[in-house]
Amino acid sequence: MTIRVNGEPLEIDGPLSITALLAHLRIDPRLVAVEHNLTVVKRPLYDATSVTEGDEIEIVNFVGGGGS
Repeated sequence: MTIRVNGEPLEIDGPLSITALLAHLRIDPRLVAVEHNLTVVKRPLYDATSVTEGDEIEIVNFVGGGGS
């Protein structure tokens, strides 16, 4: 099945959770924010949120900084 991750098509095997998708992509879920079909998903819901055919996922890395 095909989904889009950060605007790029990605082929994956069947529906999976956001947690499983992040593991597949080797991304630490503690270090990113995830948007699923234009809705920000809270981290406790990663396991319960299914990614299916045609879904659009945006993964944003947290960046530290600030301070002067």
